[in-house]
Amino acid sequence: MARILAVDDQRTIRELVCVVLKAKGHQIDTAEDGVKALKMAKDNKYDLIISDVNMPNMNGISLVSKVRDLPHLKYVPILMLTTESCDAIKATARNSGASGWLTKPFDSHRLSGAVKKMLAKNES
Repeated sequence: MARILAVDDQRTIRELVCVVLKAKGHQIDTAEDGVKALKMAKDNKYDLIISDVNMPNMNGISLVSKVRDLPHLKYVPILMLTTESCDAIKATARNSGASGWLTKPFDSHRLSGAVKKMLAKNES
């Protein structure tokens, strides 16, 4: 299946994303902030990146913008998974290159569905 990078400063969220998506056959790498995620993104090819917005060291919107500068990930879908629901923040994320938005709390079906949708967009 897909290789996915999940970025969130909360360990429990990273673990939940891993459990849900590994059950669907995906390979999951995790990072606890944007700095570590960007380093991983520079060194690896991902089919999808899932990122929180509010994180220490580098937030998710900055991460999205920097990932879009990497030629091998320029068009990879990026799903924002966050407690933020403000339209202005969503617009900023979209303008930075985010592909989709899923609000916490989430359930496994919503996460799986959003991932499936993002991966299908990438294949077409």
